[in-house]
Amino acid sequence: MGKLGLWQSIAEMLLDDIGQKKLKAGEKLPTELMLSKRFGVNRHTVRRALQHLAEKGIVWSKRGSGVYLKAPPTEYPIGTRVRFSQNLTLDGRLPTRKTLTLEIRAASVEERNALNVVDNGKVLAYSGISFADGQPIALFNSIFDPLRFGRLIERIKVNNSVTKSLNDCGITDYTRAWTKITAHLADPVKANHLQINDGQPLLCTTSLNIAPDGTPIEYGKTFFSAEHVVLSHSDDLSYS
Repeated sequence: MGKLGLWQSIAEMLLDDIGQKKLKAGEKLPTELMLSKRFGVNRHTVRRALQHLAEKGIVWSKRGSGVYLKAPPTEYPIGTRVRFSQNLTLDGRLPTRKTLTLEIRAASVEERNALNVVDNGKVLAYSGISFADGQPIALFNSIFDPLRFGRLIERIKVNNSVTKSLNDCGITDYTRAWTKITAHLADPVKANHLQINDGQPLLCTTSLNIAPDGTPIEYGKTFFSAEHVVLSHSDDLSYS
């Protein structure tokens, strides 16, 4: 092998930093200017090295923000029982959530049909961002019939968890009745929340959870970053 060019040497040194955990998954890399000063080269040379790492799928660039180290995709099982926290914990990730909206509003036709809400009825809409080890991986929107769960909105504020909040309202178990998966491209708002570029692929799951007696419990849509999540299926999943 011949002598490495400057940009190749810089790429190798950045890879060494990653291997030594000096850079962590999801973390922003130093700016081009900072790297130029560190390696004593111009920004064009640094940019070529970063482009090489991006082509290898090691880093990604967010317009106007910087370059970030990619995290390995999170495996997210979809089966009879789908629980956000347990799914991520089983994959060795730390699950967290950020609430965007939590409100009572008019139900759409789609929501009324899924939850059997009466015409002109209201629904409880809970939306937010799901994180794995601090990396945003999905945007969720969960819909409930507030007449069935009078304390649910207060419990969600306390727990920031659907499973715990439903349990506080007397629903100790629920299962997935059905799930539909569709592909989308990220619009600017979704891309900003998920820290990806506009037009990146998203996987959308539309689903209905039901109580043991078949009563509709939760209707939801979740937009997963296809770059950060791998959806898998198993009928053998069972969580307590």
